[in-house]
Amino acid sequence: MMYIKAFLIGGLICAVSQLLIDRTRLTPARILSSYVVIGLVLTAIGIYEPFAKWAGAGATVPILGFGYTMAKGVQTAVAENGFLGALSGGLTAAAAGVSVVVALSFVCSWIFKGGDRS
Repeated sequence: MMYIKAFLIGGLICAVSQLLIDRTRLTPARILSSYVVIGLVLTAIGIYEPFAKWAGAGATVPILGFGYTMAKGVQTAVAENGFLGALSGGLTAAAAGVSVVVALSFVCSWIFKGGDRS
């Protein structure tokens, strides 16, 4: 049941994104940025964490989960380091994920060759 719930919630988040792309003038970059901010704000006001626990990977893997991870990192770092934790906590919490993305992007750039699409 956990897998079905994660699939449905993740699919719903992606479907909303696709509707925003199709029905509005928002660019994918603006939608992604908005999702990160929404994840941060919902975590800050205490709504996203119970939702993430209920939905599992369906809520933590999409881009909303990146905002959630950053917000939790800031909360932890502020509790440990005070005000300076607000500056470094989000980056520290998300560093592993960002590092993997950069490394895999580099590997993919070696495997796949881009070309002129015209």
